[in-house]
Amino acid sequence: MSFGENLRMVRKERNISQEDLAELLNVSRQAVSKWEQGSGYPEMEKMITLAKTLNVSLDFLVSGQNPEAAAPKIQRQPTGKIFIKTHDGKQLINCYKVASVPLFNKIFKSSPDEPKYALFGIDSATFWGENKIFLGWYADDASVQKEISQILSALENGETSYELKYAAKVKEGFLSVKLDQ
Repeated sequence: MSFGENLRMVRKERNISQEDLAELLNVSRQAVSKWEQGSGYPEMEKMITLAKTLNVSLDFLVSGQNPEAAAPKIQRQPTGKIFIKTHDGKQLINCYKVASVPLFNKIFKSSPDEPKYALFGIDSATFWGENKIFLGWYADDASVQKEISQILSALENGETSYELKYAAKVKEGFLSVKLDQ
């Protein structure tokens, strides 16, 4: 498709009249009509404004080609940090490290309906130690190890965020946490 056809198609999809588009670009309606008929082209500055106004790429306007489909995938470089959403969805932690902690107490025997592990995200280290932020509860060792493995894989792939997949659903009481089964 030509520039004019692409412009007309996108303008109509956005329910913008030629008059409205002309007003947004500070040109006449006749100018927009000429562009759509292929009788002329806007200046580069107007072309950029046009792409921004219609929320499309210049590549799409000029060639009709979807830039995501045409361009090769950009390989993300690992940053060593990843945003992880806590199990309750209330916080987003920028972690450089995660640590699991077994929840056992030698004095009191834990019940089978209690989580066995907690996962913490570590977002910074100071003279006083690492700043650990609670991420989620886990029913068993296999679940917490799968989660850590997935987080590591996401980090190695250069992903910028991760949502917990294996955290156990729990019911939190005043001084207790029980698995929600």
